[in-house]
Amino acid sequence: MKRLLAVLLSVVFPASLIGADDAGYKVVYDGGSVQGLKSGSDVKLYIDANQVRFRKDKKSDLVTIPASAITEISYGQDVHRRVGTAVAVGVFTLGLGALTALSKSKKHYIGITWANGSEKGGLAMQCDKRDYRGILAGLEGVTGKKAVDSTTMTVKN
Repeated sequence: MKRLLAVLLSVVFPASLIGADDAGYKVVYDGGSVQGLKSGSDVKLYIDANQVRFRKDKKSDLVTIPASAITEISYGQDVHRRVGTAVAVGVFTLGLGALTALSKSKKHYIGITWANGSEKGGLAMQCDKRDYRGILAGLEGVTGKKAVDSTTMTVKN
């Protein structure tokens, strides 16, 4: 029985690695200067040694940005209360609805701007809470630039 299990695992485990996706991050394009891509589209972010790439649907790259061309990395959070969820839960149980209304939800955003010769652009992406810090560390490591917290910046008109 142990041999059968060992043989089965030695065949199934490597086969599952062959079908595994490569080391990209799933992000949501929130807007920017990428042609042919709508806001809210799911894309894959790849951080290579000398470039940053965005790809949709395992096809060719939408945008390839040389790491040396990236001029700024910014990040921020959007925090909001879960009012809609609280109302839905409150219909069934008033106590849980009140507790849900007190909870908060965070969305994590990262922005990149670049200038590659005459080509300039920028984009914002929404990242998963588990990948947020890894993406920032990867971008900072590849570009050598420190990310700027957009909530601490002040806008002057």
